[in-house]
Amino acid sequence: MTFQRVGLLFHPYIPRSRSLAGEMEVYLREHGVDPWIASSWDEAEVRRQLPRTDLLVALGGDGTLLRAGRLAAGYRVPILGVNMGRLGFLAEVQPDAWQPAFEQVFAGNYWLEQRLMLDAEMRRDAQILGTYRALNDVVVSRGTLARVIRVTAHVDGGRLTTYVADGVIIATPTGSTGYSLAAGGPILPPQLKNMLIIAIAPHLSLDRAVVLDEGSEVWLDVETDHQVILTVDGQFEVEMRHGDRLVVRASPFSAYFVRIQDPSYFYRTLMERLRWHG
Repeated sequence: MTFQRVGLLFHPYIPRSRSLAGEMEVYLREHGVDPWIASSWDEAEVRRQLPRTDLLVALGGDGTLLRAGRLAAGYRVPILGVNMGRLGFLAEVQPDAWQPAFEQVFAGNYWLEQRLMLDAEMRRDAQILGTYRALNDVVVSRGTLARVIRVTAHVDGGRLTTYVADGVIIATPTGSTGYSLAAGGPILPPQLKNMLIIAIAPHLSLDRAVVLDEGSEVWLDVETDHQVILTVDGQFEVEMRHGDRLVVRASPFSAYFVRIQDPSYFYRTLMERLRWHG
């Protein structure tokens, strides 16, 4: 794959992110590449540019990479992440090493990592109120009141269980190192094609993660007399009501990340980020 047109996404609240994108723009022009720059929060502009883009360089933390993944998935545009955040599970390049990384990528010395995404529909009385795409997870959880909610989970049309908990997470392998991990879930390799269901602080109900095949369809039916919130990748929220159903399945679209490290990078990065390397 040759990269003739490259998008540079900066985080609007990280000043160094914007200035570094400017340095990259100069470098790319000097090397015969056509770059464009946009805020990762300017979804309309990014979508306008994506059909004619060969590569996205996302400068920010994991939130920026999640946003870039959702935007780029429908266009099969690969993403190179530059870590300007705290953890950087998804990023490939450190800010002080971007130029040799660019040289390596533009010389063709890279591989593409494909990651599963989720598509979700929120339904009320047989009507679809909203559709959402997630790279990390979708979460149905209680609102501001410290009271459990009841969520009945169905897998492929058959009832699994009713969770009495603070909430329920449906995660991808990418999301297995996020909220799901904090809730006690397993760590899945990033290229695995499975989904996870795990409860948040369950009370006298199933307290183990359930691993599903990518072809599964999950329904989450909400029972509550107080506020329930649907969150997608932890970046936006939608209020749900008693009787609402969330339908979740593997998306036909994937996120693609440019990698220049060897495939074992994931475990090495995991140990470093979580400080488990001893």
